[in-house]
Amino acid sequence: MYGRVYGCDHDDPHPLPHQTYAALVGGPLDGLLLDITGWRPEEVDDGAALMTQLGRWPGGRALCAPRADASRPLGGPGVVCRFYYSGDTP
Repeated sequence: MYGRVYGCDHDDPHPLPHQTYAALVGGPLDGLLLDITGWRPEEVDDGAALMTQLGRWPGGRALCAPRADASRPLGGPGVVCRFYYSGDTP
């Protein structure tokens, strides 16, 4: 596992081997990992609206979710799925 975790400081010891992550693909948060440890499958399916200063609206949210045709997380540690960027919202 590699990369920075969304919402963590640059010097945090992340990612952690016992956590579960979604890799963020595309948009302003591309390349970051989102900690989805403990999320229910339906929460993962819904995706996330993640705060960012880098999107179309500073202080807005980047919309990210798994694709319908993508494999679903198995619930184990590591990167188990990808959340793809679909746009911004204020």
